[in-house]
Amino acid sequence: MLAKLTSKNQLTLPKKVISGLEGTEYFDVSRENGRIVLTPVRLARADSVRSKLAEMGISEADISDAISWARHDR
Repeated sequence: MLAKLTSKNQLTLPKKVISGLEGTEYFDVSRENGRIVLTPVRLARADSVRSKLAEMGISEADISDAISWARHDR
């Protein structure tokens, strides 16, 4: 299978290559031994992060306080 690199450095991946990766929008790109390696990445969405913080009992005020503390804005 071939993929053509356009003048804008874009590639279209063949359907056979990405089958089974439904829902994947992002890939980590690296170069190894002269090869381009694409690794599927699932990004954590803001909603899932907010849910996890709420689950842990961490509020927006807690986060603001932590940022201020880290920046030494005390």
